[in-house]
Amino acid sequence: MEIIVSNSSASPIYEQIAQQIKNAILAGELAEGTLLPSIRALANDLRISVITTKRAYAELEEAGFVSTVQGKGTFVSGGNLELLREERLRQVERLLEQAVADAEAAGVTAPELHEMLDLLIEG
Repeated sequence: MEIIVSNSSASPIYEQIAQQIKNAILAGELAEGTLLPSIRALANDLRISVITTKRAYAELEEAGFVSTVQGKGTFVSGGNLELLREERLRQVERLLEQAVADAEAAGVTAPELHEMLDLLIEG
């Protein structure tokens, strides 16, 4: 798993890290039980503060994506398939809301938007 952070992004670095790890879990790239890099190792790799990495991991743990075992590390949580699906659905809803807003601003009608979506699904 490769994590890329951008100082020019509108999102804070800890959110960028957390989002990329969430996406990897939701995409199946990180399976249940996978050991994540230690907070210190990830901070060194990304050349960021340990505090920033710790905050990203804390956010992931609070959301139920990972669990930390003292002295062993942070692992991808298992058994939360419904939680993972719900998170993915929220992400899709946010993207669709943005697409609808962009379509309205461009004068695209609802039937045209439906047709575009159907074409994207088919192809």
